[in-house]
Amino acid sequence: MPVIIDCDPGQDDAVNLLLAMASPELDIVGITTVAGNVPLELTQRNARLMCDLAGRRDIPVMAGCDQPLHRPLITAEKVHGTTGIDGIEVRDPQHPLDERHAVEFMVDTLRAAEQPVTLVPTGPLTNVAAAIGRAPDILDNVERIVMMGGAMREGGNHSPSAEFNILVDPESADIVLRCGRPIVAMGLDVTHQVLASRPRIERIRANDNPVADAVCGMLGFFHRFDSAKYGSDGSPLHDPCTVAWLLDPELFTGKTCNVSVETESALTLGHTAVDFWHVTDRPPNVEWIYEVDADAFYELLTERLGRYPLQ
Repeated sequence: MPVIIDCDPGQDDAVNLLLAMASPELDIVGITTVAGNVPLELTQRNARLMCDLAGRRDIPVMAGCDQPLHRPLITAEKVHGTTGIDGIEVRDPQHPLDERHAVEFMVDTLRAAEQPVTLVPTGPLTNVAAAIGRAPDILDNVERIVMMGGAMREGGNHSPSAEFNILVDPESADIVLRCGRPIVAMGLDVTHQVLASRPRIERIRANDNPVADAVCGMLGFFHRFDSAKYGSDGSPLHDPCTVAWLLDPELFTGKTCNVSVETESALTLGHTAVDFWHVTDRPPNVEWIYEVDADAFYELLTERLGRYPLQ
């Protein structure tokens, strides 16, 4: 399955990349990075570091948009630390940065694709929206979009009503949600069910390899903010829900709904209005995932991280 992973690492993005790179079912044709959890200079570096760690220097990594389409950038160092992946040693990557812009790469790759490609955006949707705006014809070669973003019953995690990825660039989210291609959305309603509890982290650590150790280091840091915020044993592991769905969609339960984004209200900017009960005549555009078998999710993640070092 050919995929492009568009991300803003972030510990949970980093874990998602490591999960994907250990999964031969996925043909990762490129990793594109966007400003989000931390600025673009750091997100592209962090993605390349994950390629180093995984031993996957065959995957090109591109830097994309350094700010949202129409707004100043909001970042989340208070959650992810100053590096974005606090909890491990951060150094200059050996894996080089591809000189192509992420949007250019998306457009060229999708136009040339011999079979449809799945887009997996786990940060603000700026790169994807910019690619659609530049070349709408690429949508013909998009199999589906499996994204992390939004919230319904869980409210917001960066404002009272908005999830971070959507809040950072609501106009881009609006473009993507109205693009007409199949979309699977992992919002806070489901990601808050996959808590990286201490016992789950220790089971990952028992793999006893450098990748598992790095994941546990990052999750140990990530744990501190959300555990205090939510009063839970462990932080939600948001982004790996996307790749886990690609690997085993039976772990998840969803419902086809209309999802629209608030782009104007100062009070509810970035809110995802999920028409879960079909109370409007707005056409369904998203498979809204709202439930997951969390234990099975962590079994999958732990098993895949145990495959390192890759042969």
